[in-house]
Amino acid sequence: MDTQVDNRPVPVAGDLSTGDLTEALRLGWRDFLAKPHYGLFFASFYVAIGILLYYLLMVRGEARWMIALVAGFPLFAPFAAVGLYEVSRRLENGTPTTWAAILGALRGRGDEQLLLMGGIIFVGFSFWVIIAHMIFAIFASAAGLGEGMEFLRSPTGLTMLAVGSAVGAVIAFIFYAITLMSLPMLVDRDVDFITAIITSFRALSANFGVLLLWAVIIAAALGAAILPFFLGLFLVLPVLGHATWHLYRRTVS
Repeated sequence: MDTQVDNRPVPVAGDLSTGDLTEALRLGWRDFLAKPHYGLFFASFYVAIGILLYYLLMVRGEARWMIALVAGFPLFAPFAAVGLYEVSRRLENGTPTTWAAILGALRGRGDEQLLLMGGIIFVGFSFWVIIAHMIFAIFASAAGLGEGMEFLRSPTGLTMLAVGSAVGAVIAFIFYAITLMSLPMLVDRDVDFITAIITSFRALSANFGVLLLWAVIIAAALGAAILPFFLGLFLVLPVLGHATWHLYRRTVS
């Protein structure tokens, strides 16, 4: 495969509407039904990690680190959807979908750009864990309480959760802006990751209201999917992953 990358500016649409979001979800549902085994496979890892983190937090009471991990692990959702982007890309092009091809997409297009994006996501996740740990330590020491669930139910613990949620929302939105168009673009094209990130920011800037609504839809859907012991992720993650691909195709020309 040719490893030359294209760093020329990429045109983006500036006329997205809520109808495009509805259409993306419709197409995402269609792709999931066409190849459900891929979506269930990728979602299973996410569900397993979620259940493990829940066990560590609720059963073992290791709140200091587990809260940060539980709140932050959705940041990996866009990267986990890379395989789903490849499924949708192949369905769109009429090319065969095989396990080798879909799993191979996780390595990128042979130019290491996708791996570099993965490194950025990991560094950002590590930064969030450190920030969340600092917030926890400040509030816990101020309250003079332990690290267990009794602290989280106290007024100070609830205030800490509110502050942490606000900080986490800002970090999550930055991740959203970085990855929304860049990850499917790196699956679709031979571009460098800087160009892909810039394109993602330009798409968000040109369609801020609609893509902000898309962020809210993603957050609400993931939150609802987590409630039934993470099992809702088996449906929500694949559909959102496929839908994001179609939203990318509508936006990046």
